[in-house]
Amino acid sequence: MTETAAKAAPGDGAARTAPSSGEATVETPAQSSQAPVPAEASAPPSASAPTPPIVFGTDGWRARVADEYTYENVRRCAEGVAQYVRDQGTVAKGVVVGYDRRFASEFFAQAAAEVLLAFDIPVMFALDPIPTQMTSYEVVERGAACGVMITASHNPWTDNGFKVKSPTGAAAGPEILRVLEGTIRARSGAQPPRRPFADAEAAGLVERIDPFTGYVKYVERSLDLGALRAADMSILVEPMWGSGAGWITRLLSGGRIRVTELHQERNPWFGGVNPEPIRPNIDEALGILRGGGYDLGLLLDGDADRAGAADEQGTFIHQLQVMGLLMYYLLEHRGLRQPVVSTINETSMVGRLGERYGVDVHETPVGFKYVGPKMIETGAMMGGEESGGYGFGMHLPERDGIYADLLLLDLFRLEREAGRWPVSRAVDHLHELAGPSFYLRTDLHVDRAAYPALKERLLIELRAAAPEAMAGQAVVRTDPLDTNDGFKFWLEDGSWLLVRFSGTEPLVRIYAEATSAELRDTILRAGSALVGGV
Repeated sequence: MTETAAKAAPGDGAARTAPSSGEATVETPAQSSQAPVPAEASAPPSASAPTPPIVFGTDGWRARVADEYTYENVRRCAEGVAQYVRDQGTVAKGVVVGYDRRFASEFFAQAAAEVLLAFDIPVMFALDPIPTQMTSYEVVERGAACGVMITASHNPWTDNGFKVKSPTGAAAGPEILRVLEGTIRARSGAQPPRRPFADAEAAGLVERIDPFTGYVKYVERSLDLGALRAADMSILVEPMWGSGAGWITRLLSGGRIRVTELHQERNPWFGGVNPEPIRPNIDEALGILRGGGYDLGLLLDGDADRAGAADEQGTFIHQLQVMGLLMYYLLEHRGLRQPVVSTINETSMVGRLGERYGVDVHETPVGFKYVGPKMIETGAMMGGEESGGYGFGMHLPERDGIYADLLLLDLFRLEREAGRWPVSRAVDHLHELAGPSFYLRTDLHVDRAAYPALKERLLIELRAAAPEAMAGQAVVRTDPLDTNDGFKFWLEDGSWLLVRFSGTEPLVRIYAEATSAELRDTILRAGSALVGGV
């Protein structure tokens, strides 16, 4: 029942600014000759200065390098973080700063650190590029005030981004982001203060960190790595040239399991594909799996916070199936019964598994900035989102693609012991318990100038006259999204269509999960027609 995932648009889950027509000059922190100044001595904001084009979406702020993503704007984001830390009275706890393998990420991270250091905030700075979740891990382990991660996740290679992690390790929620955006707006005409990185490091305000050893111990608190290392399996790992390269191989080394890893080298171009672990970006890995010799494939995105998998035949296991598999693993093999949190565009299998095993399911809007806090509030055992991000109560309330992949590996190891092997048989068993899941997402691109009016008009029209039938079935329920940016339509057999209008990109996202591939495709076509085939 596995189907390929959607042709995802660049930047799903993050606010992204449009490329400007002007040119930008890139300056590395090492080239800067500006002397550090205290925040109070910075130039006051100009009343006529335009507000920088920085908006934090469901997963941070992302933009095109040298257009909106400049050193100046990264510093503005860092100033917002510094103001938040000051407001919380947690300056002494310091801030963790990490970065991925994208172009100049280490220099952008250093630029952010220089602003934090100007506020006398100690900085724990990654020694090398790291997966995003390692920033969350270090925040939790060190009791830091928060974390900053320079990454654009699975966006195109032209982009970079700025993520903020809360003191719990979760993605910064709306309350933190309001402080950041408020500071950016209020000081749009002023230059953020800076303290040269080398000077601050010499003064003892910078600590270089390598999270690997500590992370291994952290994982071992909730997962038997020894059992995974001893497994008689051959796995193929696809890190997509990202900052997760080498991590799974190192975590599993020294045992019987055989790990082959593709694309371990740093390549800021990501081989010409978006580093998102869905088709067609992962087709090379799927082709290798089809050639035989492997039991399964494990996938990571560009900053390793999203997970993915493929079976022994090279069939992609789509993101909603992965959510179902992970939930089944925790319920059946780990015996957990805490609640589960899922976004509104996640699989209906979550609800069916919840009913079967007697656990509560909580639904949130799209974005892990909603999932993480809800996990903490409800004491959830896991949370997941449609784009392949999964967090776990016994680990971190934030996405961790490496940990999720290890849990999938453990699931398949245990399913093999139970006689459900190969991997494709284990996936079939999930559907025997939780029902079918044929899923796809399409993103409809709209002219940027026409998009605001189109979005407003279609939202009004859909609110006033929701469809009564679709794909030959009655629409039995229409749910407006809590974020007021779309609708979810339920059909008689439990299939659904979700139409969501991006708030930061000229995109209409159409999601469908159905009981058959044919019905799914029909629903998607109906969704496109519903919004006028834009």
